[in-house]
Amino acid sequence: MLQLGQQALASQPFSRLIGAVLTRFDAEGTELRVPVQESLKQQHGFLHGGVVSYAADNALTFAGGAALGTGVVTSEYKINYVRPAIGQELVARAVAVHAGKSQAACRCDIYVVNEGKELLCAIAQGTIARLAAASTAE
Repeated sequence: MLQLGQQALASQPFSRLIGAVLTRFDAEGTELRVPVQESLKQQHGFLHGGVVSYAADNALTFAGGAALGTGVVTSEYKINYVRPAIGQELVARAVAVHAGKSQAACRCDIYVVNEGKELLCAIAQGTIARLAAASTAE
């Protein structure tokens, strides 16, 4: 299943642009990693909130895809930033909390890795919906 998810991620131009890597994609959860690059930071020197939000959105959608099957999209999500993302890598871990026939409620914790230590920088939750006639996991 991980290889299928990695192919879906590789088909997303923005994901390739920022160097995102899917390291877990199974029924137990997903993990998406983004290396922190200077070009992704905002004026205060920490990772731009849009990049943190991207990681949450994609991790949530992969978690929903693992629960619902291929062909899903984000229906909605909410994110709370709890600290600036200052470090070397962003890690988003998501799980499907509940899945029905056409949608899944998912939760995601987003960490920044700074000098080998993971620090929670955001939390998110969202609804992932199955597409009627789609064939990809993301």
